[in-house]
Amino acid sequence: MTKVLAGITTSVDGYVTGPDDGPGKGLGEGGERLHYWVFGGPWTYEGGTRGEATGEDAAWLAEAFSRIGAVVGGRWTYESSGHWGGENPFGRTFFVVTHRPEEEPEGAGFTFVAGVGEAIERAREAAGDKDVHVMGGGDVIRQALEAGLVEELTIIVAPVVLGGGKRLFDVFTTPLELEHLGVRQSPWATFVDYRVKRA
Repeated sequence: MTKVLAGITTSVDGYVTGPDDGPGKGLGEGGERLHYWVFGGPWTYEGGTRGEATGEDAAWLAEAFSRIGAVVGGRWTYESSGHWGGENPFGRTFFVVTHRPEEEPEGAGFTFVAGVGEAIERAREAAGDKDVHVMGGGDVIRQALEAGLVEELTIIVAPVVLGGGKRLFDVFTTPLELEHLGVRQSPWATFVDYRVKRA
């Protein structure tokens, strides 16, 4: 049965981006450090990524990707990433939540939709017997959590204090009870998996 999963990387002080995130620096100033785990170590916006995940990082990604049939993300993430160069990086149907769903996305594999609820509903249909992954940004994950649409949440904590940027739970208005499912650790991140308890 299809589950809705959400996952995002935060700094130790709770930021999912550094300050001034946007095209050309999607994770904000100093935010590259959040995704060292994705690329096997240090990288910069100027120098680009140089590697790929290894060890526990690669194991977590492989397990996650084996479960995912469709992806939901936000328009700001899509724009900040430079539309991933018009190439869907997940290789699965990707629903982008936007206030302008009538516009055409750049590249194949992306579909613009008007709201989180619609995006997750369409993603469930597209996923078949696999899961839906809500990948961010923080606003889209917050909306999905507050709507009671997420069943499992992974917080990936990078060992860095950014001191500013965007936080995942800054404007969260609904109490959220989580059940601990497991933890993995690598030199670049700590992965904490939770089940989202229903009221």
